[in-house]
Amino acid sequence: MTTAAPTGSSRDLPHPHRGEIRLEAVLHALSDPLRLQVVRELAADGGELSCSHFDLPVTKSTTTHHFRVLREAGVIRQIYRGTAKMNGLRRDDLDDLFPGLLDSVLAAAARQAARLGNR
Repeated sequence: MTTAAPTGSSRDLPHPHRGEIRLEAVLHALSDPLRLQVVRELAADGGELSCSHFDLPVTKSTTTHHFRVLREAGVIRQIYRGTAKMNGLRRDDLDDLFPGLLDSVLAAAARQAARLGNR
């Protein structure tokens, strides 16, 4: 996968350009319950959240892996702000490429969470 070139800092993280985002990569990223939880929280917030905001029941290295999968699939954008790595949902890109997909997945996840008694 070709990724955007870093634009200034060695801390810039590679992201796929909008036209490089693939449906199968997005669906794979959203297929994991923890990654879906991250996406649901980002969608509910509507802005950016730091990695430390998320309380995932896995090790730090596994959390890092989940964020990398989401970023490399084009689902989220990660950017450093000071020492914090901030995460934002790439809703505009996803809605443009796959109209209705994100809203459908989020609605289905909310229905499932309610059915199973989860948040």
